[in-house]
Amino acid sequence: MSDRPEPIPLTLLTGFLGAGKTTLLNRLLKDPALADTVVLVNEFGEIGLDHLFVEGIEDGMILLASGCLCCTIRDDLIVTLEDLLRRLDNGRTAPFKRLVIETTGLADPAPVLNVLINHPYLAMRFKLDGVVTLVDAVNGMATLDAHPEALRQVVAADRLVLTKADIATDEEAVTALRKRLDELNPGIAILAPDAPAEALVGAGLYDIAERPDELRRWLAAEVPDGHHHNHGHQHDHGEAHGHHHHGGHDHHHHDVNRHDASIRAFTLTAETPIREATFDLFWTLLRSTHGARLLRLKGLVALAEHPEGPLLVHAVQQILHPPVLLPAWPDADHRSRLVLIVKDLEEETVARLWSAFLGRPAPAQAQPDHHHHHA
Repeated sequence: MSDRPEPIPLTLLTGFLGAGKTTLLNRLLKDPALADTVVLVNEFGEIGLDHLFVEGIEDGMILLASGCLCCTIRDDLIVTLEDLLRRLDNGRTAPFKRLVIETTGLADPAPVLNVLINHPYLAMRFKLDGVVTLVDAVNGMATLDAHPEALRQVVAADRLVLTKADIATDEEAVTALRKRLDELNPGIAILAPDAPAEALVGAGLYDIAERPDELRRWLAAEVPDGHHHNHGHQHDHGEAHGHHHHGGHDHHHHDVNRHDASIRAFTLTAETPIREATFDLFWTLLRSTHGARLLRLKGLVALAEHPEGPLLVHAVQQILHPPVLLPAWPDADHRSRLVLIVKDLEEETVARLWSAFLGRPAPAQAQPDHHHHHA
């Protein structure tokens, strides 16, 4: 086992068409923090790297002036990655510290994550560092309205980069877009396009596990108060009356409601520790029953077998990252806390399933949220 190489951190760069990925990539490739990086792109032409590369090593592979290696993704990502590892192991490619995969336009990130997490060999050689999604401030609202994949890219992101805010003329619209992004992915960092490379990488579970402050923020007293989709139930009862009285009390909010009302975030908690097998079964059943409706799950699970620290869990759509067992709790709250972001799925349905696994009576309606006390 000892000669097994350390897994290489891998960042997935995704985002809307025209959101400025090329500009961002060009800037990152010159950043010393990303020296010794391999970048996989679909087409060199799309990135316009002419002035940056030193030599073409072979078909589909160029060495950049910064010492980064740039490769095109051939027919299949798996083939490209296996080939890259073979070259690395044979000494035909210099060792590299990080891999960045740039996906085309509106690709759903889940299939790529699935390859990286569930392919036995690739999962051993790479560790997922995070998903960076670029959102264009000028066209972002329209893109989110028109493309379900864009919503999935935003929900899957560990870092969002908001580009073109400087040329967006309607400031109110940019504010509304930021609010919408925060509602789709509670607690996410929304960065400017000139954010340093360090701010974009190091967002993976392994990194978060070692930084209690970031972990608390990641779990963000997670779902901010007053989210229109936070308390499904109270909100539904109020909606019939509320909206008629206040007409368009807040035009943008009203719009957001209409398009994203089917997406909601909520928290499940449990006071007493559970067995790891129980959590595994809960996740398996949740995934097999409601898989298509799960956008994200993240949280801490208090395990009966391991009182010292919780299990850190994170799933994007139906793909569960390998959970990390923490040596200690990040704060004084030792309850299990799971934050779910779902589409077209009632909080109550999931809360009942959770209660059944915990062996407590099913809620008459959704459990009241506990997270407000220490928000």
